[in-house]
Amino acid sequence: MATQSSAIRRIGSAVKAGVTALTHSITAPGSRQHRRATLAEQHRLHFDLLCKAMDDPALAAVLDTYETDIPLEKQRQFLFANALYINALYFHRIGAMSLTELYGHLRVMCQNEVFRDYWEATRHHRKSLPDTSEEYILGQMMEELIQDLDGSDSDEWWVVGELPDDSP
Repeated sequence: MATQSSAIRRIGSAVKAGVTALTHSITAPGSRQHRRATLAEQHRLHFDLLCKAMDDPALAAVLDTYETDIPLEKQRQFLFANALYINALYFHRIGAMSLTELYGHLRVMCQNEVFRDYWEATRHHRKSLPDTSEEYILGQMMEELIQDLDGSDSDEWWVVGELPDDSP
């Protein structure tokens, strides 16, 4: 029980740190460096929480918002798929990866059946995003990529789809 209380306190501290970082990002003057630092902290917190959920079935149950029953092992795979996807988005958001490079990474991810299953199982999660948000736009890009891959006759998956325009 003491171990569980300690773990809960650590999770609570991590969440508190994330909320504090987010609050500072909203109230502090907006500089590019500050935004990147806030994104880095948010990304670290998200990844830490996903790792905890992957390691503990009781925590993974909190993230089980799928429309169908998903076995625990598959849920853990989905959490990892989410971590990979969010990691790629993060690198794009901080400017370490162009939109074209992100597209290439997503195209590789789409070659994996577990990732495709994750994407399909979380389709309803993306329905609440405003259609002007970056996450919605990138999700639509992913949807089109999957359709292009599914409709392709070519075995050369690495050239399927239309590369996005990287111009500002």
